[in-house]
Amino acid sequence: MNKSRIVMGICFLLFTSFAPLLEVSAASEENNQPNLAEEAKSAILIEQDTGTILFDKDPHEKLPPASMTKVMTLLLIMEAIDDGSLSLDEKIRVSENASSMGGSQIFLEAGEEMMVGDLLKGIAIASANDASVALAERLSGSEEAFVKEMNEKAKELGLENTNFQNTTGLPAENHYSTAYDMAMMARELLKHEEVTEYTSIYEDYLRKGTDKEFWLVNTNKLVRFYPGVDGLKTGYTSEAKYCLTATAKNNDMRVIAVVLGFDNSKTRNAAVSSMLDYAFNHFETKKLFDKGDVITDISMVKGDRKKTNIVTAQQISTLHAKGEDTENLTTEYELNEELTLPIKKGDQVGTLYVKNGDELIMEAPLTVEQSIEKASFFTLLKRSLQEVTVFE
Repeated sequence: MNKSRIVMGICFLLFTSFAPLLEVSAASEENNQPNLAEEAKSAILIEQDTGTILFDKDPHEKLPPASMTKVMTLLLIMEAIDDGSLSLDEKIRVSENASSMGGSQIFLEAGEEMMVGDLLKGIAIASANDASVALAERLSGSEEAFVKEMNEKAKELGLENTNFQNTTGLPAENHYSTAYDMAMMARELLKHEEVTEYTSIYEDYLRKGTDKEFWLVNTNKLVRFYPGVDGLKTGYTSEAKYCLTATAKNNDMRVIAVVLGFDNSKTRNAAVSSMLDYAFNHFETKKLFDKGDVITDISMVKGDRKKTNIVTAQQISTLHAKGEDTENLTTEYELNEELTLPIKKGDQVGTLYVKNGDELIMEAPLTVEQSIEKASFFTLLKRSLQEVTVFE
């Protein structure tokens, strides 16, 4: 959207703790790195709301992500569910191509019909390759077209070291990502909060009560054994070795840990547990806004709504070391003056800034609470007549 002039508003003064959020925290300084994930080829630990890096190790090294690829697959699926182009109760007919996928699977048969919600369970819990391809074909017509969208989304997110060749993470030439890029994908996926309703399930069943009943057990054992872990995705191939993108929440603080290249799942899980321990033992967040909190409102003369609330697109928090002194923070917002209709829910129409004095420490997108369409001729005429009546 073009921004010819800025409308600025100061929301309120906050008294809370502060740490620089647009830079790597002190924990990630080269000379102050904690001893974490020593056996990983690559690793990173970030806080979800601010994106602050708490720890990293060769985070931009290009490596095969194995089934962590499905973090991006899930992101596109969740976007489709949120925009209404895919429904959880829609039944999908499985193609012969999808049913032929090897590796982790839920043993879909060609011609079988399964609801989107169950296919989503298959991906989130059991890392099902066949379910991934079935949903990709439903959304884009073919796995190849879906993979193109995956790569386009990676570019949209500014991820320069990722390239996908399939939806599943099965071995393929020129299929790679990095710990940093995977963390950014996970951060974007977690904006769709409903995904953890699936990734947090430890065990469930598909086709329950039939002779094809299938037991799902989460490949991410930390979901059961580490308090607060509710996702996201494991990965393993002989080339990639044992990988994991994990997320956990403690009070209002959510963190994401990514590791690649462990020799076995036991050391991988222990390393991720230590990373989560480090985050929760040394840092905490202060929540400023929930997702969907109203910041202001706008009036669109030619819109189908007279007024529409401007809301936060995500939860907004500050991050600080435990025991750190408090600082005075202010929040300000900017709205685009010239907005082109229609405006869809989720479109960014402004930015919320959090400042410590004159120093900008974070920014977050603002969106409309409800979509705004162009008003019909009769709606505009009715408004004009009402205004004339009031004037008289």
